[in-house]
Amino acid sequence: MKRARRPKTPFTDAQRESGDWNPLWTTFSAWDPEFLEAYLRLRNVPFRNGPLPRKYKELILVAINAATTHLYAPGVRRHIRNALQHGATRREILETIELTTVLGIHSSNLAVPILAEELAAHRKRRRAK
Repeated sequence: MKRARRPKTPFTDAQRESGDWNPLWTTFSAWDPEFLEAYLRLRNVPFRNGPLPRKYKELILVAINAATTHLYAPGVRRHIRNALQHGATRREILETIELTTVLGIHSSNLAVPILAEELAAHRKRRRAK
């Protein structure tokens, strides 16, 4: 039986190398690399094009991940970290969380402690430079 060749996955490879990698994608990548590649290619479109600065895209992703219908803490953490790296302030991130809380208080219960942790880590990284 001939072994199938692994398909090329440039979007998956770039996402993994960027440091903005969801660890849950690792197994998905091994099991169905073509599907994950297609998803990451689609997900990447707004990051390659469009008028919104990266900071605002990351704030929107904080809101999506903190929404009571999602409540995905690793995503909140990743996108808070990315938003800080792209110039978002504590107040801007907090306001994003507050707007998301309209869906339910659990958004704040999840996201505010993560914001506090990521602000401390961001300050530490900046001092180390």
